Amino acid sequence: MTEPALAERPAARPEAAIVVRDLSKKFGDFVAVDHLSFEVAPGRITGFLGPNGAGKTTTLRMLLGLIHPTGGSGLIGGIPYAQLSRPMETVGAALEATNFHPGRSGRDHLRVLAATHGIPDSRVDELLALVGIPAAARKRAGGYSMGMRQRLGLAAALLGDPHVLILDEPANGLDPEGIRWLRGFLRHLASEGKTILISSHLLSEVEQTVDDVVIIANGQLVRQGTIDELHGETTALIRTSNARGLIEALRAAGLEAGDEPAQGPGAVRVVTADLVRVGDIALAAGVPVHELRVLRTDLERLYFQLTESPENRNRNLADGSSADTPPPGALPHDLPPPDLPPPPADLPPGASRPDASEGSDR
Repeated sequence: MTEPALAERPAARPEAAIVVRDLSKKFGDFVAVDHLSFEVAPGRITGFLGPNGAGKTTTLRMLLGLIHPTGGSGLIGGIPYAQLSRPMETVGAALEATNFHPGRSGRDHLRVLAATHGIPDSRVDELLALVGIPAAARKRAGGYSMGMRQRLGLAAALLGDPHVLILDEPANGLDPEGIRWLRGFLRHLASEGKTILISSHLLSEVEQTVDDVVIIANGQLVRQGTIDELHGETTALIRTSNARGLIEALRAAGLEAGDEPAQGPGAVRVVTADLVRVGDIALAAGVPVHELRVLRTDLERLYFQLTESPENRNRNLADGSSADTPPPGALPHDLPPPDLPPPPADLPPGASRPDASEGSDR
């Protein structure tokens, strides 16, 4: 079967969105992605989260036609990637920060990619300045730091001014200033209507960057929603020496309130974001208030609750039943005290550890 001519291939809609439907991938008997379905909307940044081995990278590779799915589909603007007439102008992707020739300069790497789609060198120089590495553009990419490689990969993804961006761990290797720059840059691209899907392990950064979240475990969807939906109802935490009196006053004012023992003694939880109203109610009731703040579900805590539940725990890891496997969160039995160096690798069993003072001036 011959490939259709470029002109005959369908073009993705300008408002291209990502739609994954019942996507599956098996490697032999191993199920990497298991009937996964989710959508990524235009003009929004979607975080793609999951523990190592959850199937994130496999899913992204199937979306980009690098791996053939066992079942289901991954569409960009309603079209499989392999059928896009001008893929670089539809989808920009950065899956690895090492997909370049180490002996070629960053600028030449982009020029080679640009030439395949008739993109002028002026666009290359524009992007090098945009991602903040113009000074290093003529140096060999093999000498780049991880952060510089990430910026080069982002420039490559943006060469064709695509409608869709797919980025795998884009903040890896960036310093705090670089992460802040990336956050603002992605928000700017989303404001232009671009569809952005990023995978990441930096949960605190994801919480500040994305609009929507897709969480998977063992290749299956465990939760999808907006950041606000995942945070749940906005509640307030009040700490007082008269919790019972405060709860009664809040309920009398029509608010849902109760004890919050997880936050310590005297903690009261009330379903509202109106801290002024809560303070006024407490004042009118003559109840002292020692603390008053908004209490929201932390994304990191929710993430671990979902991915470490028994049904979603990584099936590739030990179940902890072995005597040699410490329970989750336990410290290794041979972890040295903080004031001592680790034992030498060849230390015989039962031999004593060197004194902390020995060799301190070496």
